[in-house]
Amino acid sequence: MTTRAATPADLDAIMALEHASFPTDAWSPAMMREELSSPHGFYVVVEEAGRLVGYAGLRAVRGARDADIQTITISESARGRGRGRALLGTLLDEAVGRGVHDVFLEVRADNPVAQALYASEGFAEVGRRPRYYQPDDVDAIVMQLDLRGWVARRGDAATGDDARGPIPADPTDGKGWC
Repeated sequence: MTTRAATPADLDAIMALEHASFPTDAWSPAMMREELSSPHGFYVVVEEAGRLVGYAGLRAVRGARDADIQTITISESARGRGRGRALLGTLLDEAVGRGVHDVFLEVRADNPVAQALYASEGFAEVGRRPRYYQPDDVDAIVMQLDLRGWVARRGDAATGDDARGPIPADPTDGKGWC
C-alpha cells in the first residue's frame, strides 16, 4: 500500500471511485479538478499494486484555525483494513502542520461505519443538516474535532496513557465509505 499526494493525472481514477462510492451524489470532474488544484486543498491517494483504491481530501486555508475534511473514500474491495483510518490520520497530520485547531466534516446519517470511525478519533456531533445529501434526502451529521486534543491523546497513546481506553477495532468493516 502506498499513500501519496494526489495529482491531476489521478483525476480519472478518482472519478471512477467517486462514482462507484457515491452513485447518486458524486462530485463532477470539474469540481474534483478544482479541489486537486486548489492551494487550500490537500488530497492524497492510496494505491495497491498500481491501482488507486482510495483518496481523501482536506480544505485548510493557510493561517485559518479551522479546516474541513472534504472526503474520504475507499474502494469496496479494500475496505475493512484500516485504510480509511490511515487516510484520516494523514489529513489530520496535515491540518496540524497548517496550525489548525478545529476540524469539521459532514457525514451521511445513513453511514454508521464512517460515523464510528470519526467518533473513535474524537470527533463529536455538533449539528445536523436536514436533507443535505440529494437526491437521497439524507441528513448530514456535522462533526467537529478539537485537533489539539487529538494530538495530545495520540501522544498519550504512544506512552500507553490513552484516556480513551483501548482503541476500537477498525469500524471500516462492512457497509461504509471509509
